[in-house]
Amino acid sequence: MHPGICGVALCAAVAYQPILAQTVEQAVMLDAVTISAGPLGVDMNALASPADFVSGTQLMLKRQATLGATLSGLPGVHADTFGGGASRPVIRGQTAPRVSVLSDGALVMDASAVSPDHMVAVEPMLAHRIEVLRGPSTLLYGGGAIGGVVNVIDSRVPRHVPQEGPEGFMELNAATGARSRSGAFGITAGQNNFAVHIEAMKRRADDYRVPDWNDSHVSGTHAKSSTGSAGMSWVGDSGYLGLAYSQTESRYGLPGHAHEYEDCHPHGAHLHCTGHDHDHDESHDDHDHEGGSSAPYVRMKTQRLDLRGELQQPFSGIRKLSMRGGFTDYRHREIEHNTVATTFTNRGYDMRLEAEHEPLGGWRGVVGTQVSNSEFAALGQESFLPQTQTRNVGVFVLEEYRLGAWRFELGARHDWQSVRPQNDQASARFQGASVSGAAVWDLAPQYSAALTLSRSSRLPSAQELYADGVHLATNTYELGNPALKKETSQNIDLTLRKHEGDWRLGLSLFYNRVSDYIFARTLDRHEDFRLIEYSQADATFMGAEANLDYRVNRHLTAGVFGDVVRAQISGDGGHLPRIPAARAGARVKLQSGGWSGDLEFYRVFRQNRLAAYEDGTPGYNMANASVSYDYGAGSVNYTIYLRADNLFDQLAYNHASFIKAAAPLPGRQLMLGVRIEH
Repeated sequence: MHPGICGVALCAAVAYQPILAQTVEQAVMLDAVTISAGPLGVDMNALASPADFVSGTQLMLKRQATLGATLSGLPGVHADTFGGGASRPVIRGQTAPRVSVLSDGALVMDASAVSPDHMVAVEPMLAHRIEVLRGPSTLLYGGGAIGGVVNVIDSRVPRHVPQEGPEGFMELNAATGARSRSGAFGITAGQNNFAVHIEAMKRRADDYRVPDWNDSHVSGTHAKSSTGSAGMSWVGDSGYLGLAYSQTESRYGLPGHAHEYEDCHPHGAHLHCTGHDHDHDESHDDHDHEGGSSAPYVRMKTQRLDLRGELQQPFSGIRKLSMRGGFTDYRHREIEHNTVATTFTNRGYDMRLEAEHEPLGGWRGVVGTQVSNSEFAALGQESFLPQTQTRNVGVFVLEEYRLGAWRFELGARHDWQSVRPQNDQASARFQGASVSGAAVWDLAPQYSAALTLSRSSRLPSAQELYADGVHLATNTYELGNPALKKETSQNIDLTLRKHEGDWRLGLSLFYNRVSDYIFARTLDRHEDFRLIEYSQADATFMGAEANLDYRVNRHLTAGVFGDVVRAQISGDGGHLPRIPAARAGARVKLQSGGWSGDLEFYRVFRQNRLAAYEDGTPGYNMANASVSYDYGAGSVNYTIYLRADNLFDQLAYNHASFIKAAAPLPGRQLMLGVRIEH
């Protein structure tokens, strides 16, 4: 969907989400929460489309090493896991490139949209808030975000000057299973109108353990990473302007990465594979490195410059100007036998400017523009994609009108995109428009209902247009299609919520009908290797997300939750691949003084709605628990926490993962940590 219109206000909220509440006493405060990715500053319970966030203690207790794993478990959100080093969010059955990841509103430019073995270049341990927008609420951020938007809010660019001395945090934790250990710190200081912020993080983990597995640990699931940033801002009474430089380096294994099919190539719509040796897997040869694994591995380095600013009442008629910009130099090397096999690079920028105008005839709104440029290259053994330059220009508007118990939203976005390959293939130029409308009705003091209708466009990516070659990470030979057209999606989102009282309810239903949906159609399969071609066909996505919670007393809250999505090609085209299975569960939260506890149990059901040549996945049970204790001493707050993931040590296969059979989800893990804040 085009991130234009609805994106801002159409972040409809699934009413109160106790999974996000930091304490039972704080639950009432959620009613006043606003979503940063919604520039109109509407609180969550007045939004038109579903939105969620994690922050504070709850983020600390849910946080994993990767963004996808951190968010998996929110309503409608799963992850396409790829070992211990990479996982991308899957929202309503869609992942990159249909799920956009933002760094405080600016695009994160990495290589994660190209392949699931490429990590999303953001660090959850340095985020203080992560927002998830689903459905039409993504319109504001471009047609490529038809599935959803994840906005990671960090402190790289300070927005205020500490008035009582430096502010900061330090956190340390260690866990069993992969013997992981990590630490992070951040500090903000300043004087007069000048503020500075410095932060850093380091993490290290060995191959993780899986129950009932041949070697106990999954080879190639080790990971280590480090991140550091320094930022500064000028802060005045009417706004701020700041700049930050950050650098992230990561090294992680590639489980299931093998070369026995590297000679496979297409003959028309069929695969031809000769000369590979089933007993020889180069991914487990004599290359040894830290973590005890012999699998190929990735060395990733990204350098980023963030420019952010806001100005209140800059001139007559304008309430606020907001600016976000990111400049990225990304490099990702895949290494085998101490030799660089393939190098991926992405150099580019994303700039965004928004202006909130004063009310005109009762309408309040935002207009803006977004400009981005990406120069992407893949060089080496797996150069299945030519060097390409992708440019995008978008303009958008979002307006709201209030009438008694009703709030109405209208929005629109138009995008122009060009994709230019650095070879003899022709450039591709597209443009697409998106529009949306929504109504939110406060039908009773504690209840609200919202309906959103939208029509959005998504433009083809360089990979979908020009791919041609072996992609060993996903065991595929990819064929692009320069004749692809834009997608057009017609969407309906209905949300019902009860956001006050002891009972809290959130229910969202969605239906998306997509014309010319672009997907990787499997043409042929040879053992575990597939020939895929990017094709178009009409498709439908429908599903539901729900939670119901009851506050038994001031110490205890209990609830149930679940989500389901169905995705299939229209007519008799069958189902789309790697769609997460339905999920349902229950949870209990306890709070007493400084103590809090959380226990959840859920069932991920069997997935037998399969695409052509796809294998089914058995269901599994998952139990997670956590306990934390907060106490303060003067101006310093201490939090000690203990977390248990996969408490019953279940062997679990993630259907959304390309390598579900080679790398199941981790077994039981216990984590102990401490966080100090001032």
